[in-house]
Amino acid sequence: MSTILRVGPTPDSWRSEATFFDGITPEPRAVQLGIDEPAQALWIDGAGPRLSWPFRDIRQVPDQAGGDIMVLRLKDDPVTRLVLPDQSLASRLPYRHRRAPVTNRGRIAGWAVAALASVALIIFGLVPLMADQLARFIPPEGERALGEVTLEQIRGALDPGAAGPVAFCDDPAGLAALNTIRDRLAEGAELPQELSVHVLDHEMVNAFALPGGFVVLFRGLIEEAGSAEEIAAVLAHEVGHVVSRDPTRHALRSAGSIGVLGLIFGDFAGGAAVLFLANQLIEAQYSQAAEIGADAYAHDMLANAGIAPDALGAMFERFREMGGEPPRIMSHFMSHPELDDRIVAADEATPDGFEPRPLLSPDAFRDLKRICD
Repeated sequence: MSTILRVGPTPDSWRSEATFFDGITPEPRAVQLGIDEPAQALWIDGAGPRLSWPFRDIRQVPDQAGGDIMVLRLKDDPVTRLVLPDQSLASRLPYRHRRAPVTNRGRIAGWAVAALASVALIIFGLVPLMADQLARFIPPEGERALGEVTLEQIRGALDPGAAGPVAFCDDPAGLAALNTIRDRLAEGAELPQELSVHVLDHEMVNAFALPGGFVVLFRGLIEEAGSAEEIAAVLAHEVGHVVSRDPTRHALRSAGSIGVLGLIFGDFAGGAAVLFLANQLIEAQYSQAAEIGADAYAHDMLANAGIAPDALGAMFERFREMGGEPPRIMSHFMSHPELDDRIVAADEATPDGFEPRPLLSPDAFRDLKRICD
């Protein structure tokens, strides 16, 4: 509490009035202030026995309102406050902004490390484990609803400055060609639910899968593809992720991690969370086992549809030959294992003497390339 000293009257050149809070009772007290020059202290009358606050021990509390008053306390007294109507005393208080020395640095550092380790354990250990377990119990209709909501979030997050979400490409002739590819791949395949394929009118060279059977291609990918078979290979790879429910697990992991980080950093509104989740799903980097599994599934799906599995390798080769900085499709597909190994695997998955069936006519392929016109 406040240091209480009885001091005799001393001449001083400064007088003021203030409001005193003792930190115990709720009533403010009007007090008179003066300066004890020999003691280099501030004396306070009207709060009981005269108080003496040494200048070296006075600290200023930040004024969170208009900044037109001065709030003071003693360095060792966390509750008592002295509220002055102006800043005229500031020049006499050289230590008013001095911070209290930090003690127990080792203990504080230890707790900080422990807190970071706990967050890392939750995000990289507990959240993925819970996401993998939870994904098994989500019913198909729930997974479908999750995919629909996420797709709308991604459409809005891709171009947040636009008047509306990124448009779907819906040229009828182009959609007919795309549906031909989808139906060829799905024929005879045991899919967990209906396959929904969409093209977004965006220049990004990429494709991704969402929970509930959604596969999204970008206009940039369609424009860069050299054949309908290459587009079918990309689609088959993404279907492999859908069948393995990789997008559902990834979405749950990302949402869980965002929730933890939101609690820590205070993003309760969720605006940054939506952008982060959209980016995470668009540029999903699945595990090596998931990528190998999606490639293997694509090989079998393509072969069963009468399409040479080496179309997947041709797609990898095409985007590698684009040169310059690797396009986003390569960052998506170039996660482990190495790209060269995946090209070889696609070539080896094509049996000797394999006779592919035509997929699209030249006119239909041109219609597909113009699906966003």
